[in-house]
Amino acid sequence: MDVLIEQAQQLRLWRPLDIQFARMLAGPHEPALMLACACLSADAGAGHVCLPLALLSPAGLFNGRHPQLAEQAWRLAGKPTLDDWPRLLRASPAVSDGSSPSPLVLENGRLYLQRMWQNERRVADFFNDVRPQPVGDEALISQVLERFFPTAGNEVDWQKVAAAVAITHQVALISGGPGTGKTSTVAKLLAAMVVLGGDARLRIQMAAPTGKAAARLSESLGAALAALGLDERQRRLFPAEAVTLHRLLGAQPNSQRMRYHQGNQLHVDILIIDEASMVDLPMMASLIAALPPRAKVIFLGDRCQLASVEAGAVLGDICFYAENGYSPERNAQLRRLTGCDLPAGTPVPGHAAGDSLCLLRKSYRFDDSSGIGRLADAVNRGDSPGTLALLKAAKEADVDYAPVRDGDDYLRLLAGCVAGYRQYLLLVRAGAGPVAILTAFNQYRLLCALREGPFGVAGLNARIEHALAQAGLVKRPADASARGYAGRPLMITRNAPALGLYNGDIGIMLLNGQSELRVCFPLPDGTIKAVPLSRLPDHETAFAMTVHKSQGSEFTHTALVLPNQFLPVLTRELVYTAITRARQRLSVYANDDVLSQAIATPTERRSGLKDLLLKG
Repeated sequence: MDVLIEQAQQLRLWRPLDIQFARMLAGPHEPALMLACACLSADAGAGHVCLPLALLSPAGLFNGRHPQLAEQAWRLAGKPTLDDWPRLLRASPAVSDGSSPSPLVLENGRLYLQRMWQNERRVADFFNDVRPQPVGDEALISQVLERFFPTAGNEVDWQKVAAAVAITHQVALISGGPGTGKTSTVAKLLAAMVVLGGDARLRIQMAAPTGKAAARLSESLGAALAALGLDERQRRLFPAEAVTLHRLLGAQPNSQRMRYHQGNQLHVDILIIDEASMVDLPMMASLIAALPPRAKVIFLGDRCQLASVEAGAVLGDICFYAENGYSPERNAQLRRLTGCDLPAGTPVPGHAAGDSLCLLRKSYRFDDSSGIGRLADAVNRGDSPGTLALLKAAKEADVDYAPVRDGDDYLRLLAGCVAGYRQYLLLVRAGAGPVAILTAFNQYRLLCALREGPFGVAGLNARIEHALAQAGLVKRPADASARGYAGRPLMITRNAPALGLYNGDIGIMLLNGQSELRVCFPLPDGTIKAVPLSRLPDHETAFAMTVHKSQGSEFTHTALVLPNQFLPVLTRELVYTAITRARQRLSVYANDDVLSQAIATPTERRSGLKDLLLKG
């Protein structure tokens, strides 16, 4: 077994952590348990919630990428069949069915870490606990909905339906792609709830997974609420800003503990969670535990975007059956409240969460003639040929495709970045104000799939910086140890709550009136925070950023670069997320084969949540 472990580690199939975990739980004479533990730990590191026992076979081990090593591992484990695995695992005191404390839990043919099993059960129980609220005066609700969502034509107003779903249900999930109006829907929904609440002093909070997403929610929701004609008392009920989920729950430094939990719950009546696709399973479980019994919670997100960096794909799992529509009773209720002629649903038996979902289906940003919108739809459907056809069609004015096959193509990519960043750097040279410079910087952004290498963030940031210096647009210091230069964009990589800076925040180095470099960060209220270089937390240059880090952002012109070889990180959701960061123009730098394979590879996050949600 030691030789196998060494090979698996050299191939980076198992981490040292996975091996130590397996050796801690399995003795030298328990090779089957050792194999299962190492694979479970490795899967947890890859974002999976559990390990289906069916994968502990020659065809399933190591995701089928190393068949000879997989066959060897299976033989060393005693060549167990799928029927053998439950018996072999339950023979160890490290494995239980969850009814007694144990490091591992085996349930429904899936092996879990105890903590992940508990988290999944908590989330499933929460969404299976159907909590429709007493509607009261339907005529009044219909009247208030009509005030904020006036009827226009015979088309179903899915924003109005989403508001009705949330008003009449304690838990609501609103999913929609770019430009479908999630934020404006929630602004009108909150206004409707405040009006319906009368004199009640509702405690409303807003949160998002990252500081950047929270700031964007504060800005966009604040602007939308200002136009809704509420009186001063009503406006005071709304929070001034959204916070991160960690801040909402009171995360403790260097600890997994939260200030707010089941024994000390949040003081909130209505909670809005934005960018819910980024919320991982442990965070969702922590959030649910901290919710008071009568609180209303509304999740917003795009179920088609990248899943959370950590374990699980909670929003995607919950919304898996969303296309099936509502139960007949729910459908009739929503028709009465909205006046919309909703299509009849085909609800999945036992899927209790179905009546709390709403998909926003109309994009107000991309019409039928939009290349970006059509491209996002093709990628979402997994249509590789259709995607390539759209990219190569000269008639798509808002999309361009630049195949990357050789060094000349790579130089064209760098030239495109120089052109994209030229305007904001000219403003830096002219001494323009920080607001104008930051606004111009957000006109263009290069997104990468990787962190390292010539197609990754690190390699491209260095090469773009060099190309900009050659073009005379930036002046890097002669001393390599110097901290930076005017115009250098930075991304914060570690939360610094004391400074009000969070992982993902982007600012630009600029000279102040004393010719000293400061980093200027935009704040949700439109003002600027200038931070001395000496006080900056961990950071990196940000001409290029990962697609993951771009979630929650939009850029006038977005460019996506993929590596010239396929890697497992390249998925349909990654390409879709990158495309939908573009407001007006999209450039794609890739080769046909890699792009096609990425679109044909949906993200897989193994969990039992979809099945548990059918037991409601």
